[in-house]
Amino acid sequence: MNLLWLLRAKRWAQHPPSASRVRLVLGVVALCLLLVLVEWLVGWPEALTVNSGARGGMAP
Repeated sequence: MNLLWLLRAKRWAQHPPSASRVRLVLGVVALCLLLVLVEWLVGWPEALTVNSGARGGMAP
């Protein structure tokens, strides 16, 4: 950890984020976890899978 990160941590401790900012960050994290859970339970759609081996041309 360098000196800039320590100064940023000091400034953040003196002036913590607002409650709405904390809710926003927690909401984004919860949304990401929900997407991971859905992908794990349902699986990745075949239509969104990249074709392997095809390099811009028609595959035989």
